[in-house]
Amino acid sequence: MAARPGAPTAVGVVARLRAAGCVFAEDEARLLLAAAEDAGALEALVARRVGGEPLERVLGWAEFCGLRIAVEPGVFVPRRRTELLVTEARRGWHAGAVVVDLCCGSGAVGAALAAAVAPLELHAVDVDPAAVRCARRNLAGRGHVYTGDLLAPLPERLRGRVDVVIANAPYVPTDALALLPPEARLYEPRAALDGGPDGLDVLRRVVTKAPRWLSPGGRVLVETSERQAPAVVAAMEAAHLRARVVRDEDLGGLVVAGRGE
Repeated sequence: MAARPGAPTAVGVVARLRAAGCVFAEDEARLLLAAAEDAGALEALVARRVGGEPLERVLGWAEFCGLRIAVEPGVFVPRRRTELLVTEARRGWHAGAVVVDLCCGSGAVGAALAAAVAPLELHAVDVDPAAVRCARRNLAGRGHVYTGDLLAPLPERLRGRVDVVIANAPYVPTDALALLPPEARLYEPRAALDGGPDGLDVLRRVVTKAPRWLSPGGRVLVETSERQAPAVVAAMEAAHLRARVVRDEDLGGLVVAGRGE
């Protein structure tokens, strides 16, 4: 992009981002510069970011497992820690596995699996129509996406055939929502964050309902926090799943993995 008098420059963009509190100002500036078609577009993008809008929403995509995942307004932005769900889902993989991605949001987890371990039969579900629309965009031709509550909208033919149920369900306790960073608190749907009084309302329902859909030896994988992990393990054991806790310090992720009989 050729500079003109008064046009934003790379150095100027970095300085504005730093002043706005962006920790990775140089990296963000590079992405914004690459995304802008001209100086006017760059100014608009930088103004949105400096105003506090999440970078992924400004760009229209988020990086996840090396993919560019489309992110639309009002849809939960996939976090890097959630890549641990993908890693765990790939353990013991077999061709043609049936995967159900609950609370799928943008469809990032399903898209990453489809890119890494095809062929698979992928089904993704979210209660939010905006998320479903975004997931269909990211999973076009690679999976089925349903609007509804957890496993309810799945076709009955899947009962007893699902090899992996994955859930990145909301797990922030209601009272802790006010403590979230502004980028999440102000720009992401509350339903994608609020897990109820202890953060586990939705996760408990997943763990209770999922075993009825599992194939023999099928797995349930859920993301949660260190503090909540013991309660999730207890819920899995009560649902007759053999549970273990998986951590990745580099990603900052924690997954509770349960296996059926």
